[in-house]
Amino acid sequence: MTTSHADAFPRIVEIVVEIPRGSRNKYEYDEEAHVFRLDRILSSAVFYNFDYGFISGTRADDGDHTDALLIIDEPTFTGCRVWARPIGGLEMRDEMGFDFKVLCVAIGDPHQAHIERLDQVRPHRLVEIENFFTTYKLLEKKETEVVGWRELDRALEVLTADRVAWDHEVAAAHAAGEVDADGRA
Repeated sequence: MTTSHADAFPRIVEIVVEIPRGSRNKYEYDEEAHVFRLDRILSSAVFYNFDYGFISGTRADDGDHTDALLIIDEPTFTGCRVWARPIGGLEMRDEMGFDFKVLCVAIGDPHQAHIERLDQVRPHRLVEIENFFTTYKLLEKKETEVVGWRELDRALEVLTADRVAWDHEVAAAHAAGEVDADGRA
């Protein structure tokens, strides 16, 4: 099952969950130490109303893996790996510049199995997600700008470009003798 899913990129992606739904803790994966660390606790009175993490095997323009928002009825846990289907994305800007968050549904969640496009998501859920990203850094004196939702074709473009960037990074590290055959330091 995992091999067929891995071969289906970018239509199926593997999300590594950093923050489970319902949390105010901002966890981030430390690639160098291979651990999850508490980055901060959100200062604003908001919580993640989706699982949040990154898409394995990608490298975004900000130097991190591609961000992923996972619509799922029950929260998973930090470090959980979830096969998911992209359905669109949220384009934003923050202190680091362009920031694209791929919106996905968990393949293993039968309550979300019917969702293949943004227009199939409850409209209020999309508004809640936008509101979260508009307000979650306000009390930290950091600005974010929600540009808007983008359809699946844009999400697939971002994922494809970010996979190419990852492959180049891994190839360069191999050439320098910095990683093993799996791309690990």
